[in-house]
Amino acid sequence: MTKKIIIIGGVAGGATAATRLRRLNEQDDIILFEKGEYISFANCGLPYHIGGTIKNREDLLLQTVTGMSEQYNLDIRNFSEVTSIDPGKKTVTVTNHQTQETYTETFDKLIISTGAKAIVPPIEGLETAKNVFSLRNIPDMDQIKSYINEHQVKQATIVGGGFIGLEMMENLVDLGIHVHLVEMSDQVMPNIDFELAQILHAQMDLHGVDLTLGDGLKAFKDNGKELLLNSGKTLPSDLTILSIGVVPESTLAKECGIQLGMRGAIQVNQQLETNYEDIYAIGDVIEVTDFVNKQPTVIPLAWPANRQGRLVADIINGIDAAYPGTQGTSVAKVFELTAASTGNSEKLLKRLGIEYQSIHIHPNSHAGYYPDASPIALKLLFAPDGNILGAQGVGTEGVEKRIDVIATAMKFGAKANELASIELAYAPPYSSAKDPVNMLGYTADNLLNGNVQTIGWEEIPSLIEQKAYLLDIREDFERAAGELPHSHLIPLSQLRNRLDELPKDKEIYVYCQVGLRGYNAARILMQHGFSVKNIDGGYKTYKQANYQVKTNNTAPTVNQKNTVPNAPNNAETINIDACGLQCPGPILKVKEAIDQMDNGQTLEVQASDFGFVADIEAWCKNTGNTLVENQLQGSKVTARITKGLTASEMVDGISAPVEGVLKETKDGATMVVFSGDLDKALASMIIASGAAAMGKNVTIFFTFWGLSVLKKQKIKKRGLAKLFDIMLPNGANQLPVSTMNMGGMGAKMIKSVMKQKNVDSLPTMIEKANELGVKFVACTMSMDIMGIDKSELFDFVEYGGVATYLGDSEQANLNLFI
Repeated sequence: MTKKIIIIGGVAGGATAATRLRRLNEQDDIILFEKGEYISFANCGLPYHIGGTIKNREDLLLQTVTGMSEQYNLDIRNFSEVTSIDPGKKTVTVTNHQTQETYTETFDKLIISTGAKAIVPPIEGLETAKNVFSLRNIPDMDQIKSYINEHQVKQATIVGGGFIGLEMMENLVDLGIHVHLVEMSDQVMPNIDFELAQILHAQMDLHGVDLTLGDGLKAFKDNGKELLLNSGKTLPSDLTILSIGVVPESTLAKECGIQLGMRGAIQVNQQLETNYEDIYAIGDVIEVTDFVNKQPTVIPLAWPANRQGRLVADIINGIDAAYPGTQGTSVAKVFELTAASTGNSEKLLKRLGIEYQSIHIHPNSHAGYYPDASPIALKLLFAPDGNILGAQGVGTEGVEKRIDVIATAMKFGAKANELASIELAYAPPYSSAKDPVNMLGYTADNLLNGNVQTIGWEEIPSLIEQKAYLLDIREDFERAAGELPHSHLIPLSQLRNRLDELPKDKEIYVYCQVGLRGYNAARILMQHGFSVKNIDGGYKTYKQANYQVKTNNTAPTVNQKNTVPNAPNNAETINIDACGLQCPGPILKVKEAIDQMDNGQTLEVQASDFGFVADIEAWCKNTGNTLVENQLQGSKVTARITKGLTASEMVDGISAPVEGVLKETKDGATMVVFSGDLDKALASMIIASGAAAMGKNVTIFFTFWGLSVLKKQKIKKRGLAKLFDIMLPNGANQLPVSTMNMGGMGAKMIKSVMKQKNVDSLPTMIEKANELGVKFVACTMSMDIMGIDKSELFDFVEYGGVATYLGDSEQANLNLFI
């Protein structure tokens, strides 16, 4: 039986449905109404034509009315807007905008594919602003492109950091326009989590984008030439693009009684049918089921719209088909980076109260020994039973294919640990023998089977505040690029021989650069009876998450981040290639080269890890070398470093080092307390508390007789330990003075005067110093010799050897021996 099928709206869903309907049935009468001129165009490509990447406008027009009508025998009526639907009579009312004719058309089946429309909130001054646009279709694109060309736009503002906003940002920068981007939330790209979005923020900084987060647009001033934000900040703007988001274009459906759901989207069943028989809806206008959490949601993406267009044609033609839900797999380009995701984000899982585990890894895109390998930040979320809940990735190369593999695994019900068993294509230019997807599987397997316990980057501030025992198992040179405060350094290579320096009565939180060595260290410690957790993703994930967005970027950086004026250029330059090296490989290669160089020589290094921009800056600052240049060139970072140069001046027209200039880069203070005398202990507490109050990181290392200062209680002992206990003071209140002790009378006199003058007692001073953040470290070797047990000392005391003291003294500009 011949059917009359009407489709409202073209582009992805409607055009796909029309062509599939014809392929399934040659006799049906198929009418497609489109209120605009274009029935099928690549709306995802619109920003790239504005920026000039896509040169020919015609390349965006996938099908013309004439071409599609003739090829598929369709009745396509553009410039024809459906203004009402009568479900009972099965009719639609149509207005032809070219002839102004209004008429009705009957149907047997109706497909609503009206898509979504841009959100344009009622902002003060919008009605008089002639330089404000949104981007949803070809006419929008033409208007923006024309305005840029005709008005010599120098500065532009993007309001909103979603897909379209970021794509427009990049393309405007490509045109040489300085871009301000304003985003109401604390991150761009809401489909990924904050710590991965921070990588995008850093990349935007490298390109000179003025990024404003946590702020919104309040009003347009001066006919749109100035923007007033909620915070009171103002931005000059020759052009503004509103990219706040979209909402379903469901007005027609609402007016005829079709049931709506979340955000006004049309509710449909798995057969894409509305609450009216024979009326279907597809694409951005409908509410879908979230594939992961099974909750109703709205996910406006091209793939679901195309898939639904095919399925609705099958269903209308009696084929058993259903649309079970949307997974939300997506990808976007942000300058040199690719950001992709599938499934649910961590913030969504938290909001819904769904239990999950999270892992981060930082593998290379392909074998590191093959040229141009680059790091990928990958995150996997999974349930306690192993079900994959979501995945995200950011990197230069190979990101989307890893997310695509995980999306496929999710679709067919694979568990997180089963990612390890997926056999993927390998050759050095494309992957590694253990693909990053496999590595996620191995890491998940370790968690699910209890081989290790982890904590996330967001828990670290709390651990620091609680003075938890943080164990850094990286090599010493890595710490120059950054470290967690108050952490203890024992390189992994030395760990087995230094287990006696670690506390058995505390949880140990171990970390390396990216998490792999931390896992190895955790396995060692767990098998020696320690309670230990590995910091997921290592220091790199924590550092990325805590990136500080630059404020008030005022001009494009032309791929350049930092240049030191008058830097020497007459010295021999040594070149090294650190591309493809896993962290900390690039910094290690720099250190090895610098160690072999003479003062004044210059090193030029290239790295494929964009995080190297921040790492090399911190490393140079903390090692007394000068970062002459630090810039982004294509998909690589190029840095130039002069060894040992802290300043320069011109001598006979040539740059030369200036001697005698102190460059103070360290803010710590360390003290060794060897004495057990009351007056010396008081002096050490006064100095330590004063230094801590000035913001210094203070470490006091107590050894031999100085250990008596830390005693809080007396315990029973035997042998030599008992003899030492008899001879030594039992705590801070029992200490003698260094001179005129007079059998304890001198100490009593000092304490009496202190009380009269309202000076705190030594135990109170110790407690207050601890509250100020002073780190108290007891020498474990001295404790063993003198028979002092941990239970005798204050609870906040930490334990270590000389390496602990020396590690802290490396970051100190004040060292005392008392």
